[in-house]
Amino acid sequence: MQIHELKPKHKNRGKKRVGRGGKHGTYSGKGIKGQKSRAGRKMVPIIRELIKRYPKLKGYRSFAIENYFALVSLESLEKNTKDGEIINPENLIKKGLVSKVKGKVPKVKILGDGKLTKKLVIENCKFSKTAKTAIEKAGGTIK
Repeated sequence: MQIHELKPKHKNRGKKRVGRGGKHGTYSGKGIKGQKSRAGRKMVPIIRELIKRYPKLKGYRSFAIENYFALVSLESLEKNTKDGEIINPENLIKKGLVSKVKGKVPKVKILGDGKLTKKLVIENCKFSKTAKTAIEKAGGTIK
């Protein structure tokens, strides 16, 4: 016996062609109706559609409270405070001049925009050079 004389023991099985009638009934192994049983339609992951709807913002979007300063101007302090009042981050939150960030009290920086005529006591705040001179000119103290 030579190699060209060998014959397979079993016959080759033909490829199964799905969806063309025959002995598989009306649905041909594709189930009943719906998106998955249709020809040509591919299922797209739902999460992809949701992700595509979001607006794309530039840059890295984490927000570190350690580097954040709530800014308050001298003008807003003039309008919303009384003479001799203590100014600190907690009091500014109560007055509504500063809001909490992620449930925490932020650091406050006072800027020299506007004029100040009231004597204020300022605690636990940073300030610009112009704000410092304006506070001291008005007779206020910085702790």
